[in-house]
Amino acid sequence: MSSQPITARIADGVASIPSAEWDACAGEANPFVGHAFLSILERSGSATARTGWQPLPILVDGCAGTAGAIAPAYVKSHSQGEYVFDHGWADAWEQAGGQYYPKLQVAVPFTPVPGPRLLLRDEALAPALIAAIEAVTDQNRLSSAHVTFVEAAQLHWFESAGWLMRAGTQFHWQNRDYAGFEDFLAALSSRKRKAIRKERAAALDGLTVRHLTGAEITEAHWDAFWEFYQDTGSRKWGRPYLTRAFFSMLGAEMADKVLLIFAERDGVPIAGALNLIGEDALYGRYWGAVEEVPFLHFELCYYQAIDAAIARGLARVEAGAQGEHKLARGYAPVATWSAHYIPDPSFRRAVADFLRREREAVEREQEWLGEMTPFKREG
Repeated sequence: MSSQPITARIADGVASIPSAEWDACAGEANPFVGHAFLSILERSGSATARTGWQPLPILVDGCAGTAGAIAPAYVKSHSQGEYVFDHGWADAWEQAGGQYYPKLQVAVPFTPVPGPRLLLRDEALAPALIAAIEAVTDQNRLSSAHVTFVEAAQLHWFESAGWLMRAGTQFHWQNRDYAGFEDFLAALSSRKRKAIRKERAAALDGLTVRHLTGAEITEAHWDAFWEFYQDTGSRKWGRPYLTRAFFSMLGAEMADKVLLIFAERDGVPIAGALNLIGEDALYGRYWGAVEEVPFLHFELCYYQAIDAAIARGLARVEAGAQGEHKLARGYAPVATWSAHYIPDPSFRRAVADFLRREREAVEREQEWLGEMTPFKREG
């Protein structure tokens, strides 16, 4: 690392940073860490101090005086919308007389998608950026800092800094150079192949499926999807995380990265799935329906996503958090990771012991899940 002094600063939100400066660090591979997506969350009123996600990105300047490294950081007053659950930690710390909230979260709000969390134009600045995250936590007497869904390639920097590592599981579909969906089915056992064909036929009976992207997406489509999203959000979270304005902004500013998959009956949308298109992956994010149709969720979120990934030559489909039901549809278990900084020594020891035992259980579960995939067995 250079012997020049390192300058770290906190910005008043993502939108306050020039997009060119941000994206020079974030790159283009993962759409969720780009300036457009994160600033839309902020400007739409979805991720703000009012909703418990106060955006305070941490920047380390490079030699040119502009950001050489950025952490998309938020001060959190709760643990909602994170998908890495620490409610038990909060309860334990507060029962011991501590104050768990506010805490510092380096993440993409409401988005359990693995990716870079240290946005680096200069990789030599990674240790300095981690030190800056720690300094913000310490100087503001926050209970902890959490970097969630960090890509595996960045874990070594947190491990070197002595952070605690936490493992989780998601289910991703891998494209093995399939020429089409039938080629994918041919790799499955006969029983699973027949089951998927039966599910698809039942789901699509009387319906038309449309894939929409770019200028094809209109405000009428967003109106329909908003209805789908509200229905799912109210059932899962009590209230939807995203505002209606978020979807209009997404369509206006990132339409070429959006893939909407709609199911229509007699020309009227009855269900839809929202995906974002990355450099090498299709990311399934939200789904909803106003009519109950057997297997339609699987069709729009999993099978149509596979179709789209094959057509685009993408390496994988990441269909969101949790869901062992994805196994039977050709999605295999993969490890996800988060990193945690806890300044208090006694609290750190307790969390470290919990994580050690949890990681052993996660590893056993992943090994067992790996044996449950529907692919043909060699020999």
